Amino acid sequence: MDQRISLITLAVHDVAASRAFYCDRLGWEEFIFVPGDVCMIRAGDHLLLSLWDETHFEAEIGRPIRRGDGVAPLTLAHNVATSAEVDQVLETARAAGADPVSNAVEREWGGYSGYFGDPDGYRWEVAYAPGAIAEVVLP
Repeated sequence: MDQRISLITLAVHDVAASRAFYCDRLGWEEFIFVPGDVCMIRAGDHLLLSLWDETHFEAEIGRPIRRGDGVAPLTLAHNVATSAEVDQVLETARAAGADPVSNAVEREWGGYSGYFGDPDGYRWEVAYAPGAIAEVVLP
């Protein structure tokens, strides 16, 4: 098996609302949109972010969605080249209606990051990570 990820799929309550958040308000471009089913967004050279209706998601893979208090036990990350860009992206997300989870702060690992939540509560970390990580994740 090649060492790569092809798709990241998030089960979402309302595909149209998620599409509006990511595409209309954050300015991302849809790759495929099937109303009521799925919205796929190219997130890298060989990577798609798939926003899939949770009932279709559960029908295919079972009932893995956690219900109740808390958030899904994963985060997504958007890395940028400077600390100032972290603040700019967080502000853009919040202006787009994102849940302002936390302001950016200096982290013990040497970077700078903060979080926002999308319409389904998935947490996005916006980060500046200097050194080897930046060399891998930045275009």
